[in-house]
Amino acid sequence: MFRYLDINSYFQKVGFAFRALKSPNFKLFFYGQIVSLLGTFIQNLALGWLIYRLTDSPFLLGVIGFAGQIPSLVLTPFAGVFADRLNRRKVLITTQAISMVMAFLLTFLFFTDRIEIWHIIAISIVNGMSLAFDTPFRHAFLVEMVGNKDLLPNAIALNSTLINSARFVGPTVGGFLIAWFGEGYCFLINGVSFLAVIGSLMAMKVIPLNKGKHRGSIMFEMVEGFKYSFNFKPIRYLILFVVAMGFFGLPFQVFLPVFAKDILHGDSQMLGYLTGSMGAGALLGAFYLASQKGVSGIPKSILYTSFAASFGLIAFSLSNNPILSIILIFFTGFGMIAQFAATNTLLQHIVDDDKRGRVVALYGMSFMGITPLGSLLLGSISPWVGVQITLVASGVFCLLAALIYAKRLPIIRKEVSEN
Repeated sequence: MFRYLDINSYFQKVGFAFRALKSPNFKLFFYGQIVSLLGTFIQNLALGWLIYRLTDSPFLLGVIGFAGQIPSLVLTPFAGVFADRLNRRKVLITTQAISMVMAFLLTFLFFTDRIEIWHIIAISIVNGMSLAFDTPFRHAFLVEMVGNKDLLPNAIALNSTLINSARFVGPTVGGFLIAWFGEGYCFLINGVSFLAVIGSLMAMKVIPLNKGKHRGSIMFEMVEGFKYSFNFKPIRYLILFVVAMGFFGLPFQVFLPVFAKDILHGDSQMLGYLTGSMGAGALLGAFYLASQKGVSGIPKSILYTSFAASFGLIAFSLSNNPILSIILIFFTGFGMIAQFAATNTLLQHIVDDDKRGRVVALYGMSFMGITPLGSLLLGSISPWVGVQITLVASGVFCLLAALIYAKRLPIIRKEVSEN
């Protein structure tokens, strides 16, 4: 009897964690993204392995990371303005189609034996430009998809869960695909996978919340978004914290091929295990966030998960043991992604609706646009002091940023309780 009640209670909790799937539009998006994101992470792993196999250069891994994300630093603020003006669904279809074409182009170049590093850099820049628009539009579109603002925090958490499910499964599959067939088939699979999310977006029936109204020029509204974000202390503190973690923390991912090959003495499958373990940790963090009933505990969750990310990164950087490294990167992934997902949830909870696109654009720029600068800096330093020492220093800076955030926590919690 009691055992039955415990099992029943468990399934009720699981169902509660997936409550945003009650929305037909979000359900379409969810299942379309499962396929598409799986292909994306398969390609990401294959691309990093291909670059390092061709060049043996940690610096070029940093350059590719820089090329793929630096467009976000320039374009995302403008994209945020347009996200408060344009039909978000139509723009997302366009951005996904561009990324699909780039995947097929990589496939063609690989199988015709024409691929060179400059091709990869150019394609990464185009993908980065597409992603600079995709991110603010996708985050702002979530509220239109679910159609119920009470479901928005859960939809954000489930979106993060989805990304990290793919982050867990994709690299593991990609590692085996590279070993058995080579990188080219990974690019091909990614290109085909975009059809799923494009089809789901086209099948949706949504009522746009932004009616195309605006109060001035693009520059005026962009400046208005900046002023609003940085004059409102809770948003300012959250975004600055994301900037710090994005600059010092997230770049560690581009150096995973170095750890897999040179430090842990493995191959593409080891890279798959590391990336998959990181994704598994991130998946657990996102699922934990999805199971929360409200947002009152999120400010503290951001602090605790940032500590987990910082200490995890420091310990992982010092490890030379494959099993221990796989375990440590699990906690690093848990902390990193849970913190970013929790911050996104909190920002969308306290932001004014008419400025949603611009604020989530700043959030996206704070890690997508800043991370490539960190990748470039760390890639430049690592040949001199070593990759391990470089990432230990990164973890220490992340820890300092978390301590500064802890001092600002009372102000953020007060705003959440009043909102």
